[in-house]
Amino acid sequence: MFKNKKLFKMALVTSMAALMLAACGGGEKEDSKDVLAQIKDQKKIVFGVKHDTRLFGLKNPSTGKVEGFDIDLSKALAEEMFGSDVKPEYKEVTSKTRVGLLNNGKVDAVVATMTINEERKKEVDFTDVYFDAGQSLLVKKGSKIQGLDDLKKGTKVLAVKGSTSAVNIREKAPETEVLEYENYAEAFTALKSGKGDALTTDDAILYGMAEEDPSYELVGGTFTEEPYGIAVKKGNKELVDELNKALKSLKDSGKYDEIKSKWIKEK
Repeated sequence: MFKNKKLFKMALVTSMAALMLAACGGGEKEDSKDVLAQIKDQKKIVFGVKHDTRLFGLKNPSTGKVEGFDIDLSKALAEEMFGSDVKPEYKEVTSKTRVGLLNNGKVDAVVATMTINEERKKEVDFTDVYFDAGQSLLVKKGSKIQGLDDLKKGTKVLAVKGSTSAVNIREKAPETEVLEYENYAEAFTALKSGKGDALTTDDAILYGMAEEDPSYELVGGTFTEEPYGIAVKKGNKELVDELNKALKSLKDSGKYDEIKSKWIKEK
C-alpha cells in the first residue's frame, strides 16, 4: 500500500514538472518573438508617454486625453509605419518607470522626453534623435539665482527621479542640495511652495511650466545637450529601423515641422 502511494506521488510530481516545463517553454517562445512582429500580430502599438509634461505629454483634465508633441509625433509615426492596420495606444510612464515598463513588455516604445546617453544604451535601444533639448534652470522672477554660478552651498535645486537632470546638476553644481520628486508636476508644485530655489530639467519642458505660470522664468541658458530618442527593448533592430524610416519620412514631408510648431514655440 505504501509503495503504491509512493509511486503515485512520484508520478504526480513528474507530471507537474512536465506541465511546468511546457508552460515555461511557451513563455520563452513568446518572449523571444520580436516586438515588431507582436505589434503586427496584435494590430496595436503601445507607446509609453508622459502625463505630466506640458507641451510634450500632459493629461487634459477636462477631456481625460493626453496631449502634446510626443503624442502627436507617435500617432504620425504609427500611421506612417502601419497605415490603419495598427492602432496606437498609450500608457503613462515617468522618468523613473519608463525603462522597466519597456523591458517587461508593458509598452512597445517609449516616446517620453528621454535623453540618449551611453548608460541608457546599455539597457535599451534608441532611434535617431527626434528632438534636441538642453538642460536649464527655472526660477521665480526676481530670484537671485540667475545661473549655475549662483548654485552655492545653502541653495536647493529640485529635479525628477530617474532623469539625467539630477545627475547633471550634481556634477555642475556640487555644493547645491538636490531634492528629487516623482514627476514634473510634483517638482513644480514644490518650487511654487518654496521648497527649493530652482527647478532643473530640459529647457523645452521648463518652457511648458513657464507658460503655465508666467511668474516663473528660465535663466542661465542651457548647460547640457539633451538629444531625445525613442527607446525600444534591446535587440529589436527591425523596430528601430522602421521607426527611423518613419521619422525621416515625416521630416522630409514637413509633417514633423508641422507637429513641432504646433507645440514648441521657439524662444
